[in-house]
Amino acid sequence: MKTICLYFQVHQPFRLKRYRFFDIGNDHYYFDDFNNRAIMEKVANNCYLPANQVMLELIEKYGKKFKVTYSLSGSVMEQFEMYAPEVLESFKKLAATGSVEFLAETYSHSLSSLRDKDEFVRQVKLHGDLIKKHFKQTPTVFRNTELVYSDEIGEMVAQLGYKAMITEGAKHILGWKSPNYLYNNTIDPKLKLLLKNYTLSDDIAFRFSNQGWGEWPLTADKYVGWIKAIDPKQEVLNLFMDYETFGEHQDARTGIFEFLKAFPSQIIDKTNIGFLTASEVAKKFDPVSAINVPDAISWADEERDLTAWLGNELQDEAYEKLYALLPIIEKFTGKDIISDWQKLQNSDHFYYMCTKWFSDGDVHKYFNPYNSPYDAFINYMNVISDFTSRVKALCPVSVEEELSEEEIQAKIKSYQASLRKIKAQKKNPKGKK
Repeated sequence: MKTICLYFQVHQPFRLKRYRFFDIGNDHYYFDDFNNRAIMEKVANNCYLPANQVMLELIEKYGKKFKVTYSLSGSVMEQFEMYAPEVLESFKKLAATGSVEFLAETYSHSLSSLRDKDEFVRQVKLHGDLIKKHFKQTPTVFRNTELVYSDEIGEMVAQLGYKAMITEGAKHILGWKSPNYLYNNTIDPKLKLLLKNYTLSDDIAFRFSNQGWGEWPLTADKYVGWIKAIDPKQEVLNLFMDYETFGEHQDARTGIFEFLKAFPSQIIDKTNIGFLTASEVAKKFDPVSAINVPDAISWADEERDLTAWLGNELQDEAYEKLYALLPIIEKFTGKDIISDWQKLQNSDHFYYMCTKWFSDGDVHKYFNPYNSPYDAFINYMNVISDFTSRVKALCPVSVEEELSEEEIQAKIKSYQASLRKIKAQKKNPKGKK
């Protein structure tokens, strides 16, 4: 019998306020409370509350026949407490049903797994404590920020005692293999891997309201038909997506909530396909083989790599400046410094600096407070300059010097020139006139 694992990511970052060069040394508060509250209240009303109500009604109707898995970042849980406590309560109600599982991840929804094992471990433990506090669960399955995974990251996760991890079923990694089986880590085979079926997941997350899509409109009947048509030997269908798909990325007027109600009902009422949580899938099935992932993958964009967050000069510069502070930060216990450090690690800050101009460009505009990646870079570097000065003053050890305003502008001009050259080459690859 085929099994469906329905998993949703829930995350909102702490967005930065407009922080000018002249604020450095004078203003030590970096976050846009008004915007963060407004976005949280908007998404709570459009997505979190109505979607959670749908899930609760499905569980009340079908009991243990319907299961769902979530991953909530530490950042979003903090914002629930600050701005939307009713959302946190609705997740607690779901947890109390026994049909909902919460996964482990990095507290700050950060890229620490790519940089520093000790910081990564610290954040994972901090996040696990928060999950236990709110939902009375101890996670046994891990999801890294934006499903970032490699063989080495999997090994770290296995060493922390997790039984399984979820990641992207990237085509360039799988080749001819199907994502609809359980796999395992190449270095530590005890770690099982659940791979996202990105075609069927993205049919809902990205294509649902696209009237130019050949399969529009997507009905529950049609979708369930596609699932039933999958070879019954393929064991598990992992449908992973942002929770904001429902009511935010896909507006309620598109019929997305009606689809969310109808699709599980049709699966349960009209097929012998079951729903399981991620940990239940890991317990039920054995891996068919190891999967080799030497270079990190993610679930972002067409490339399914790290270029949404790292790779251009702006992102790499900001990333290096942030993590150059680790030797000092490790010495701190003060709540203000540690709280700012966690929020500044939100991967979204680097996402806003992405300069892609291909088909993924519109995706990078979701909840983006900046007019351009260069604005995002300048703002973040100004904040990092002030934060660096603060930590150096409190713990004066050697830290790489922050950039001046002139150096920041020079880097942006240089990078813009490089982008123009690359675009020109793509338009005229053979030098034709």
